[in-house]
Parts: sequence; C-alpha cells; structure tokens
Amino acid sequence: MTTFQIARAGGNTLEIQGKMANRHGLIAGATGTGKTVTLRRMAEAFSSAGVPVFLVDVKGDLSGISQAGQNSGKVGERIAEFGLGDAWLQDFPVRFWDVFGETGIPVRVTVSEMGPMLLARLMNLNDTQEGLLNLVFKVADDKGWLLIDLKDLRGMLQHVADNAAEYRTQYGNVSAASIGAIQRQLLTLENEGAEKFFGEPALNLQDWMQSENGKGVINVLNSEKLMRSPRMYSAFLLWMLAELFEMLPEVGDLEKPKFVMFFDEAHLMFDNAATALVEQVEQVVRLIRSKGVGVYFVTQNPLDLPDTILGQLGNRVQHALRAFTPRDQKAVRAAAETFRSNPNINVAEAIAELGVGEALVSFLDDKGMPAPVERALVLPPQSNLTPLSAAERDSRFQNDAVYPHYKDMVDNFSAFEALQGHNQEQAAAKEAEAAAKEQAKTQKAADKAAADEKPGLLGGFLGGLMGGRKKSGQGVGYNVADAVGSQINRQVTNAISRSLMGVIKNMLK
Repeated sequence: MTTFQIARAGGNTLEIQGKMANRHGLIAGATGTGKTVTLRRMAEAFSSAGVPVFLVDVKGDLSGISQAGQNSGKVGERIAEFGLGDAWLQDFPVRFWDVFGETGIPVRVTVSEMGPMLLARLMNLNDTQEGLLNLVFKVADDKGWLLIDLKDLRGMLQHVADNAAEYRTQYGNVSAASIGAIQRQLLTLENEGAEKFFGEPALNLQDWMQSENGKGVINVLNSEKLMRSPRMYSAFLLWMLAELFEMLPEVGDLEKPKFVMFFDEAHLMFDNAATALVEQVEQVVRLIRSKGVGVYFVTQNPLDLPDTILGQLGNRVQHALRAFTPRDQKAVRAAAETFRSNPNINVAEAIAELGVGEALVSFLDDKGMPAPVERALVLPPQSNLTPLSAAERDSRFQNDAVYPHYKDMVDNFSAFEALQGHNQEQAAAKEAEAAAKEQAKTQKAADKAAADEKPGLLGGFLGGLMGGRKKSGQGVGYNVADAVGSQINRQVTNAISRSLMGVIKNMLK
C-alpha cells in the first residue's frame, strides 16, 4: 500500500494513505510558522512515489527543490533528531513555468478555453456586462470564428457594436455603454500582461502529468509577478481545475493519485467571488476526486475558504495561529472544531502554542475516517531550501524538452482575421451596390436626354426641307417674292409640324 510520510508524533510517522490522497487537503497557519516547508515536504513525498505535482511558487523560493538538500542548520538538526542520515537528501525533477515567459516556460490559454464566466471575473464585470460577453461568445460560436487572443475578443466586441441592430433581435440587447466598459477592462488586462497569457500554443495539461526516472515531475509556476494581478491568478487556477475535470476520465479510487495540486494563497480564489463561481469550484473539487486528482489549499486562516470547500478537505495540517483579534480567536475555535478530538490534546490551546515546523495533523485512514488529531513535527525537506540563481533557473527551463514547443507565440487564423475578410467582403459589396446605383442613374439621364432631343431634330429636318438660304446678288423683286414665300413657308411648316407631332404623340401613347 502506497503511503506518503509527512510528519512524526512521538515515535509514530504520520502518513497520507495513497488511496485517500485524492480526498484533498488543507495546510493552514500564520506567516512564518512553516506552511511552505510543509508544502515542500508533501510535494516531495508525492513525487517520490511517481505522482506528478503542480505547485504555486508565490515567493520565488521553491526552485531549490530541483537540487538535493544540505545536512546543516535547522534541516540538519531535524535530520539528526529523526535519525534520517544523508540518504534522506535528494533532488527532484522540476519543470519551471511562468505566465509571462520570463522565468519559466510560457503558459498560455485561449480566450475560448477561459470562457465568458471566468473572463467576466477576470475583468470584474457586472451582470449586464457579463451577459453581453456571453452574447459575443455566442455570435463567435455561431459563425465559427475562433477566439484565441485579446485582439480576437476586441474585434468581436467592435463587430457586435457595429451590427447591434442585426444581433439585437436574435441575441438580445447590445448596450454601447457595456461594450465600452468591457473594452476598457481589456485595456487594463493588457497593461497587466494578459496579451502574453492569451494565445497559442495553449497549455496542454498532459505536459504537467509526466514522470522521470520513477519520480513525478514537480511543475513549479512562478507567481511572484502573477500575484500582483489577483484576478488573473485566481481565474487561471479556476480554469485549470475545470480543464482537468473535463480532460481526465473517471478512474475511481486508485492506489495513488494521478496528479496532485497545491494552491498557495488560496484565499485569492474566493475573494469577492460570485456565488455561482464558488458553487462551480465546490462542484469541481467534489467531483475531481473520482478523476484521481488531489487538491491541497494553502492559506493563513481556515476561514479564508468557503465552508462548502472546507468541508471537502480531509487531510489537514494546521500550523500555529495567533489569536490577537476577535476574528483570529474565531479562526482558532473553528480550526479546533474541525479536527477529530484527541483526549490527550487541548486543540484550541495547542494551536496558539505550536512552534515553527510544528503542526496539528489529521489524515484520513484507509477507511476514509479522519484520524484523531496529533501534535507533530513536520519531516525536514529532502531538497535544497536555497533557491536557484536566475542564471541557473533560466538554464533549466530553456533546456527543457517541452520549451521549444511553447517558446514562441503563434498567430493562427482566428476571429480577427475572419472579421477582416468579412469586413472586406462587406466593403466590396457596398462599392458594387454604389457603382450599380450610379450606373442606373447615368442611364436614366441618358434616356431622358434622348427623349428630349427628338422634337428638335424633326423641326430642323422640316425647316431644311421647306426653306433655304437667300442667294446673294438677287433683286428687289426677288426679295418681295422671297418674303411672301417665307411667310407661306412658315405657315405650311407649322401646319405640317403640328400634324406630325400629333401622330407621334399618339404613337408614343
């Protein structure tokens, strides 16, 4: 039976049962009480058993897990106290990741994969704005236009705004004010570096579920910079949970989990979160167990997590809490009440008395029941507590086997390019329509001019037939006769013209 050694109480080793590791867990305690060392010890234990691990490096001090530790200082004292010896110290396979691609392999997600709900949380949208964002996604889906990066989303927002009348009847109201608000939030995200986060090639979570030489790869996400944008941090982690749930098949209870994740600063996932979002996380946490995945939250205060989530965490390590305020005192009582009682330990008092590296521990037994709480010392880490230098870290991730695949962002055909083609087609159609109208107008004018020209030509023809120019050198008699002839000529011409015009008018009718 697979077990994971975490701590010791007296002469007993406290272990997480392999088939209960997917029942999730909690590491809590005030700053400086040893939470990070406990997280490291758990990650090492899982990796040693061949289980891939994901963990968030909030302070940038976990990179040393890739090197064997040193038998000195506090670690040396704990090694000597437990009689572990130098054989205890070893390194672990580590893969470094970074959303911004600066200190690790780039992590990218497409806009479509993130989805409108998490994007709405990321941009802190209200209900109306979130509804409009859903409308934009629906239009893109119906047209088969892929939303990959932020320029795709910007283009779709502009397209929906420009064609609001067309989409309003089919999809609902399109508010110009909401479009503007979303565009402004996108600008804020771009300033926070989101243009590097959204794109392709997107992260394939299978690359996080690897092993080397019998040890599970420990995937370290450098979050020092990411933590400055708590909404992006929480949205990414929530997306990862949902993506794993959809990707992995049902496997039930295995001898050991397929994958284990540690979320440091877990309260950021739930600060100001909508009820629907909390319910989604609760559902994923509850059901992802059957996918063979264990989720471990790391936070200062158990009250930072919703009760519905806290109730799903069976394996618990509680470091010291300092009860300086009424809320702290409430947290101490709440933490004490969540443990299975031990008649030999006053849990409420012990929580305030724990030293660094000491904790109250309760893991699930092989029947899924919480073991009575024990006051224990966490085993020392096997890897090096000293972080890698920047040059060492860069060398590690740049020589990783998967780095070439994720190194450069690829701008594939997506909604932005589709909209450019669509707009060009629309512009060409408008130009053709305008040209056709102009041609029709010109033809109409020509036809009217031709119709107006017909009477003038007839009069000229008759005038030429009935009269002529006076010849030079003729006498007065001719002039008188010519005058009389001209008079008769005009009368006859007018009479014939009137007759012919009447015939022509009748023919035209």
